[in-house]
Amino acid sequence: MRIAILKERAPGETRVAATPETVKKFLALGAGVAVEEGAGESAAVSDEAYRDAGAELGPAAATVKGADIVLGVQAPDPAILEGARPGAWVAALFDPFGNPDRVRAYAAAGLEALAMEFMPRITRAQSMDVLSSQSNLAGYKAVIAAADEYGRAFPMMMTAAGTVQAARVFVMGVGVAGLQAIATARRLGAQVSATDVRPETAEQIASLGAKPVFAEGLEASGEGGYAAELTDEQKAAQAELVSGHIAKQDIVVTTALIPGRAAPRLISDAQIATMKPGSVIFDLAVAQGGNVEGSVADEVVERHGVKIVGYANTAAHLAADASALLARNHYNFLSAFWDKDAGKPVLDEEIGDAVRLTRGGEVVSERLRERG
Repeated sequence: MRIAILKERAPGETRVAATPETVKKFLALGAGVAVEEGAGESAAVSDEAYRDAGAELGPAAATVKGADIVLGVQAPDPAILEGARPGAWVAALFDPFGNPDRVRAYAAAGLEALAMEFMPRITRAQSMDVLSSQSNLAGYKAVIAAADEYGRAFPMMMTAAGTVQAARVFVMGVGVAGLQAIATARRLGAQVSATDVRPETAEQIASLGAKPVFAEGLEASGEGGYAAELTDEQKAAQAELVSGHIAKQDIVVTTALIPGRAAPRLISDAQIATMKPGSVIFDLAVAQGGNVEGSVADEVVERHGVKIVGYANTAAHLAADASALLARNHYNFLSAFWDKDAGKPVLDEEIGDAVRLTRGGEVVSERLRERG
């Protein structure tokens, strides 16, 4: 069983799919591990560290040759996987709804594509959940980046020269990223409030010491713990709530995403205009169309004196930690199904069918078939 780790080639991608820690663990299972030279450089992992862990190092072609499993952060172009065994598994982030052509290309190449973002949100799969591990770091980074752009201090400071008031931070969307954003802003000393369309999150918000802000009667809980898309009436109620609250805020962090759809618009230009000059908005959903009108990925946009920030790949700005967590997700996924007699992982139906996109030259994912 040969596991290959390639250097990421997507623009701006700094993470790597395996670390020396997980290389050692895969070797302990009885697998061989090959790593492309330079794969970990942008995540502060040297080739020497991989060699010391027992990995084979070499160029891309040699790394992938004879591979049974390829682990990636973002799914590589199938062309670079020539030389892998027929039917080889590729476990990575595929963006299946946004890039269906790549999925079809994997089917045509005879590869078995395993979309880590399709990992079901069930208890036994929590340690394999790439989206959660990366969103956690993204929520932290969003607050740190907003604090860097904000021209004032976050905590209240009482000095002989007078008192500096605590920054007001408003988090919109209380999933994994939102909860970490709340916790980080609180640790920095801000006065924090948060909202979501799922009323069950109010208790989570309060448990972190933040103030829940909810529109009366608003509820849009979806499958798998995600928010569902709002109706026009619900959007109007949420917009009214936001308009009254956002004008008082110094920092706003938006995190709302709906799987398989463009990010919902949460903040309009008119609402931005009500905010104080010098305020900052961090749009964590900018790569999926953005929660904020006018946000642009990897640019600081200023509108009405308010700075709007958003990264196309927020977790990649914390490459070392993001790689460590993602690599453990990969290891936890494969090791949970490792069959000692077969010397390889054997997926079950619940998780295997959920993440599998292609097999035997065909697209087999029910989620993709339902979308047409």
